[in-house]
Amino acid sequence: MLVYDRNQKRHSILRNYPVLGRVRYFFEKIGPEFRQYWFNSDTEGKPFSREDYEHIVRSAKYNRDVVSFGSKRDFDEEGFYVRNDMFPKLTEEMKMDKETMVKTKKYLLLKDPLFTQREEKWEDEESPAYLLHDDDAVVIGPQTKQPFVLKGLIGMSAMSYGALGKNAITALSKGLAMAKGTWMNTGEGGISPYHLEGGVDIIMQIGPGLFGIRDKNGDVDWDELKRKSEIPQIKAFELKLAQGAKTRGGHIDGEKVTPEIAEIRKVEPYKPVDSPNRFHQFSDVFSMCEFIEKIRAHTGKPVGLKLVVGGNDSVEDLAKYMKETGKGPDFITVDGGEGGTGASYQELIDSVGLPIKSALPILVSTLKKYGVRDRVKIIASGKLFTPDRIAIALAMGADLVNIARGFMISVGCIQTLKCQSNICPVGVATTDPELQKALVIDEKKYRVANYLVTLRKGLFRISAAAGLDSPVHFRPKHISYKDDKGVVVSLERILNEIQQQIGAS
Repeated sequence: MLVYDRNQKRHSILRNYPVLGRVRYFFEKIGPEFRQYWFNSDTEGKPFSREDYEHIVRSAKYNRDVVSFGSKRDFDEEGFYVRNDMFPKLTEEMKMDKETMVKTKKYLLLKDPLFTQREEKWEDEESPAYLLHDDDAVVIGPQTKQPFVLKGLIGMSAMSYGALGKNAITALSKGLAMAKGTWMNTGEGGISPYHLEGGVDIIMQIGPGLFGIRDKNGDVDWDELKRKSEIPQIKAFELKLAQGAKTRGGHIDGEKVTPEIAEIRKVEPYKPVDSPNRFHQFSDVFSMCEFIEKIRAHTGKPVGLKLVVGGNDSVEDLAKYMKETGKGPDFITVDGGEGGTGASYQELIDSVGLPIKSALPILVSTLKKYGVRDRVKIIASGKLFTPDRIAIALAMGADLVNIARGFMISVGCIQTLKCQSNICPVGVATTDPELQKALVIDEKKYRVANYLVTLRKGLFRISAAAGLDSPVHFRPKHISYKDDKGVVVSLERILNEIQQQIGAS
């Protein structure tokens, strides 16, 4: 090895320091793991800190979301806060579905010794589902032949079969169904048997590649779309214009495109698959809305858009067209730039697309400017994985919230950041049959249900603290913003300034 390293021409360090050089490369290779477990503090890891990660795992595994001693938040930094009411709502005053229950399983920690495996007991758990009251149910596409009625405000964001393995998708489907009142988005990879496995309601996403509804020429197969719409679990369709982490079409490496995935997507097996940057079927707001109208008429179900906001005027043309014609989407999913992905590029992940707390107010304000806000439901996504983050998004104008990576963590993701490589060591973001064995569906499905129910419970809890009997009543007046100097302003004031900017533009 020494002789070889001295004479190779690719690595300068190995030519001069063949032994120490290999030690250096070894430590460089395991650096991410060292930082994650040893050197990063509880709050500084990216994209999710250790504290974020453990909060999700604790909720999913133990059905507990309590912490001790005090907050680790840096209160000197600027940020949003939920305004507590002097007279919060009592539990019996909360307006919710008090009859629907969820039966699941959770772990009870018995002992946590230092050098041996912790002792845990797996026990049955039954709790309220923490769903909305019938009066507060969210209805998507009330004017369509088959409106989509939801009693939960939180669902699973778009994650395709292929990007995630069949065990992960199946566990998510079963867990979400167990929790009731929610939905899962298929991602642009088409509807798979594993999405359908649990019986949960589904939003089928259609990307520019038209995977799952394309003919041999890559155009829309309208007969296939009709067949998909007749699946009872599919409640709505979503056209993906972009997602926060990649304002471009999707990508899946060839090794992930098994014959089964190829059949689902209507593509060739073991060849890399890329979606175009946009749909060939439309190139402006007019043709896009005509395409939406055609899908809605063909399926009888609500049709929405998934988009990324880039500036104050990003959705101006859409809102104006909706006002002038009465046409447009039944819902809009706005994805923040902090959202996740299986594979993208650094320049797109870091610098293209606004984060959700900027994008959401722009979308809401623009729709209000043209008087069409009440015609569409807004689904927000972008690291909204805790009840307080969700409450702030609701106050900013969202009707519903999507979560992706939180649910990935609930089924075992440990943030190795290898989603694009098909070598996920815990069997989540891989189609490798051997690696997928690590993910036991009949255990992880309970974690999914626990995480979702815990989120909904926390959302009602923070609503009560704000003096509200239901989270659907969050408004800008319930949120304060504190800057780094300690000056406090209301979210109302911030949104008014955004509305003025949009009005001026």
